[in-house]
Amino acid sequence: MRISSTAASCPARPMRRRTSARCRATLADIAEAAQIGHSRLHRYFSDRQDLVNAAVVDSFHVVEKSTAGAAIDQGPPLEAMRRLISALVDAGDRLAFLFGDPRVLEEFTACYKPDLSVVLPTTVSLIERGQAEGVFDPGVSAEWIQQVLWALTYTGWEAAEKGLLPRHGVAAAVTHAFESGMAASPAHP
Repeated sequence: MRISSTAASCPARPMRRRTSARCRATLADIAEAAQIGHSRLHRYFSDRQDLVNAAVVDSFHVVEKSTAGAAIDQGPPLEAMRRLISALVDAGDRLAFLFGDPRVLEEFTACYKPDLSVVLPTTVSLIERGQAEGVFDPGVSAEWIQQVLWALTYTGWEAAEKGLLPRHGVAAAVTHAFESGMAASPAHP
């Protein structure tokens, strides 16, 4: 739904301008950004919490779909990681919404119930496969490498938002930084 995707994008953008407290878009701001009337917004969402819940669910679905589309269980680990990075960069505004403010996850993820009947390959399983094949550094845990990946992706998205990096260059920059730091070195074959 366009409204929930707009809601996921609206709160993320102002966060880069304020360092003291999270700047939260009002329902009127979201209605304007979605190019709908305030009354139409209220027809779908009775209050801000309902809208944020829908934005959280929609954002998780976008990230899941992006990850699934990257086919990270196919091909060599390095190629799969490059596809994943590109997919995550494309979903950067959703990642920023979900992970940019810890309160979003603390307060609203109870509304998200993943479909556990669908088994999706995970980033950790990709990293572990890469470590086993000597592609990624085995000297650190797969979970730690995953956190580095998310941090680099968020930083790339934020750099584009601030105008420090062109949007079309984010995936390449994140890929380069990831491969420079997480590739297996000759000392850790």
